[in-house]
Amino acid sequence: MTRTTTAPAGRTRSPGRSARRRLGVGVACLVSTAAVLSGCALGTAGGYVPTGELGSDLEGIADLEGVEITVGSKNFNENVILGKMAIILMSAAGADVTDLTNIPGSAAARQAHLVGEIDAMWEYTGTGWITYLGETEPVQGEQEQYEAVRDADLEQNDLVWLPPAPMNNTYAFAMNPEVTEQLGITTLSQIQDLPVEERTFCVESEFTNRADGLPGMLETYGIPLEDPQGVPESNLRTYQTGAIYDATAKGECNFGEVFTTDGRILALDLTVLEDDQSYFPQYNVSLVVREELIEEHPEIEDLMAPVTEELTDEVLQELNARVDVDGEEPADVAFDWLQEQGFVQ
Repeated sequence: MTRTTTAPAGRTRSPGRSARRRLGVGVACLVSTAAVLSGCALGTAGGYVPTGELGSDLEGIADLEGVEITVGSKNFNENVILGKMAIILMSAAGADVTDLTNIPGSAAARQAHLVGEIDAMWEYTGTGWITYLGETEPVQGEQEQYEAVRDADLEQNDLVWLPPAPMNNTYAFAMNPEVTEQLGITTLSQIQDLPVEERTFCVESEFTNRADGLPGMLETYGIPLEDPQGVPESNLRTYQTGAIYDATAKGECNFGEVFTTDGRILALDLTVLEDDQSYFPQYNVSLVVREELIEEHPEIEDLMAPVTEELTDEVLQELNARVDVDGEEPADVAFDWLQEQGFVQ
């Protein structure tokens, strides 16, 4: 395994894309917080990327020799890990890849994607549908939500959502081992069968006010908030997002708000309750590619599909834990996993 630095910003592009790229640089100047490429460019701390060759499972599946591709990501570890995976795979297939991972904020990353400063970035179906496209109601069903955002973003923005991964980084509630054994429940519906005093929740303040947050969830499951026979407000404990995991592990509440692919679920041995009424929106991850690029190089979909299919909740929990808990570099974690799976060598 060797290390490479990010490719220079001032490379030559095909005439059909140059106008969009110049516009992208202008927008990037507005949203940049730390220019790391030459000249004015998108604020990012992409860092190094390990390189290798395609493994036997992907060998010959795609030839991207000389194709110039810019890959971005948002600035949270899961998205950075996924971004590094895409960079490693495309580079191994011969592409000249620029690393714009770790962009501060969803708004900046999305804008860069829209104007063409980024060619490819992993996105979440619920985020695309609700945050970017402005829809107010999630679509029920993973495939249905994917198809809705895929069709709308292609029509409106010329962005192609490749088939999504099984992983679904959505909201959930989890219990520590002692509570799991004591209560003996596995679904959110079963909370209704518990005594009121056992219905205690650790949540972040934003979650109590979101349209897809706690009040709607409790209403859906028949234990409405602020109802003495449902969930009295005194049963809520409010924390910063990161502190909820520790509070749940310590038993300061029975049910802690979590994200389903967070590595701390594994590290703290938490058990996630099944959302058996399908209340929470779907947040399956998909590599989103500019239409022009995927039309010119449809083999990108063939390259990414076998990898995407292996990205389950459990896999992402393990990879996230290696970064969030163990302190490893996202690029190393991405390369190691791809190598273990036979995708690179």
